[in-house]
Amino acid sequence: MIRIVIADDQAMVRAGFSALLGEEPDLEVAGLASDGAECVRLVAELRPDVVLMDVRMPVLDGIAATREIAASAHPARILILTTFDVDDYVFDALSAGAAGFLLKDASPAELAHAVRVIAAGESLLSPSATRTLIERFTATRGPRRTDRAMLGGLTARESEILVCVAQGESNREIAARLFIAEQTVKTHVSRILAKLGARDRAQLVIAAYEAGLVTPAGG
Repeated sequence: MIRIVIADDQAMVRAGFSALLGEEPDLEVAGLASDGAECVRLVAELRPDVVLMDVRMPVLDGIAATREIAASAHPARILILTTFDVDDYVFDALSAGAAGFLLKDASPAELAHAVRVIAAGESLLSPSATRTLIERFTATRGPRRTDRAMLGGLTARESEILVCVAQGESNREIAARLFIAEQTVKTHVSRILAKLGARDRAQLVIAAYEAGLVTPAGG
């Protein structure tokens, strides 16, 4: 059973997501929070597997709450809820420790799938969203190309796979592109995570941006 905490300052959003997820046999809504501070408290108390986290909330916003939860003794996997494809705060949220993001107008099936993906330790980063992230990152911060040294320990194949991950491709899509087994991709991704000291795929995407390995044009 995957246990979930939903954090959103709109009561209708909380109730709607709770009702949708509650219909799934393998999902359980353990708690509801109306602000970031309450969410941090509930996560410490209930120890859920996944948090659906709104960004703009009173008392403590979603980014600050994500940072506190990610640094806690019992961190939950955090899925950021956004109104737009990628808003101004998503990059900061991923940097703070979020595992991915989901549009608030997602279908019930997409919502349940997203929770399961995040709970399984994967990240939810669509190709369209990662392209937008790259564009905004480059426009506002620019790649720090001196950070390319951090990628020096990667093999040529690992660097190739890192680019694919940063472009939002799933393990299956990477396997098809590179003509290798999906399990081989998983093994490479695990090694890349270890070498870069990254927590998940979201952090790999950020590392690729910061090293200038990926650009708005996709390469």
